[in-house]
Amino acid sequence: MRYIRYAFLGALGIVLISICMANRDAVTLELVPAGLVDIIGFQQAITLPLFAVILGFIGVGIAIGFAWEWLREAKHRHEASTKTREVRRLKREVVKLKDERDKDKDEVLAILDEAS
Repeated sequence: MRYIRYAFLGALGIVLISICMANRDAVTLELVPAGLVDIIGFQQAITLPLFAVILGFIGVGIAIGFAWEWLREAKHRHEASTKTREVRRLKREVVKLKDERDKDKDEVLAILDEAS
């Protein structure tokens, strides 16, 4: 299984490197469209290789997806932590009730009851 993972990662690396080598031309990203520059009076532009733009937007998309899923699953994490606290509380209560039940018994009998 480990070798399959390494083979997949190697193939993915080769594909990404070939995409990067094929898309080395510089592109200019502008914050505001050319027609609105005169109205707004503000222009911000950056020139990057095309592969950097592609990989950057893929990374941003993955980050947004992870954040979206983390927020979506918050209710499930909250419910799981609530159930965990309840289980701990009930375990403490069971131990307390066993101690109260076994306080008049012999220690050996109490140990045998607890073991079974």
